[in-house]
Amino acid sequence: MSRIGNNPIIVPDGVTIDFNNNVINVKGKLGELSQEINPNISVSISDNEIVFSRSNDQKENRSLHGLYRALVSNMIIGVNDGYSKKLELIGVGYRATASGQKLDFSVGFSHNIVFEIPSEVKVTAETEKGKAPVITLTSHDKQLLGAVASKIRSYRKPEPYKGKGIRYMGEYVRRKAGKTAAS
Repeated sequence: MSRIGNNPIIVPDGVTIDFNNNVINVKGKLGELSQEINPNISVSISDNEIVFSRSNDQKENRSLHGLYRALVSNMIIGVNDGYSKKLELIGVGYRATASGQKLDFSVGFSHNIVFEIPSEVKVTAETEKGKAPVITLTSHDKQLLGAVASKIRSYRKPEPYKGKGIRYMGEYVRRKAGKTAAS
């Protein structure tokens, strides 16, 4: 029994929901998102509440029941409040600058990396003296935001010996001891 799938979603004021032809559209003050729903999952929309139910208890339908409820819930939160992720650049000489939809960062390669940010994601880069540079990504689409942040992080993942690299804000990197000198 899906505990997540059975929970109803409360729709806040200012968010409109349209459901037709197995596609749910969510529109709010920050943007518009849509998601195709499997025909085995039925959606009922009342005044300000959305309830998902499945046609039978097959394993695939049980999985999709909770999945679609979580996806639609994330869409509603995204168009109403939005999401943000912060990345920090740990390392000597690591820096980042944002201009428009381009993120230019230097992370120890012989050349700077210029990363094109999708139009749905807003980017800022700030550098304080004595602290690691921080890249802030904000968007209404949680899936796209996570994919962009993951792609940026993949250019220089945190390494376990010195801890250098691009990491999510608050991410813990397990450190390893280096080689010891032989005597």
